[in-house]
Amino acid sequence: MKTMVVLSDTHGSRRTIERLYPLFAENDYIVHLGDGNRDMAEVFSAFPEKTFVCRGNCDFPVSYGREGWELSVEGVKFFFCHGHAYGVKTTLERLKEEALRRGAKVALYGHTHIARTEEADGVLLLNPGCAGLYTAQPSYAYIVVNGEKVTSSVVPLV
Repeated sequence: MKTMVVLSDTHGSRRTIERLYPLFAENDYIVHLGDGNRDMAEVFSAFPEKTFVCRGNCDFPVSYGREGWELSVEGVKFFFCHGHAYGVKTTLERLKEEALRRGAKVALYGHTHIARTEEADGVLLLNPGCAGLYTAQPSYAYIVVNGEKVTSSVVPLV
C-alpha cells in the first residue's frame, strides 16, 4: 500500500506548505500540480526521491518542475500535469485521451482551482482543487493505492 498527497495552485501560499509538511514526511509520494512550483523548493530539497512538481501556466521553469509526469504506483500508472495545455477549464476530453495514450489509469490535474473527481473510459480524473489563496474552499487530495485499487479523497483546508 502506498499513499500520496496531491496539491495544486498554491500560488505562493507558504502557509499551506508549512501546514502540510508533516503529511509530506509520512506519505510515500508528494505531488504538486503547478502554479506555485517554487513553493515546493524546501519540500523538494527534503524529499527529492518522492516529490514530483509540475510547471503551471504561472510558473517559471525550475530544475525540479516538468510539464508532466508518469509514475507507476503498485502497478497503477498515473499521468499528471497542471492541465492548462489540455484545456481542462472547458473539457477533460483531451486530458483523458492523453492518459489513455500513455496507458494511465489515473490523471491528476490542477489549473481550474475547483476540486473534481470523475471517471471516464476507465480513467480516474482528479483535481485536488486550489491549495492557495484564490479560492473560497482550499483543498488538497489524499490518495491510497493498494494493489490495483485507487481510493481518493479531497480534503478541505479549513
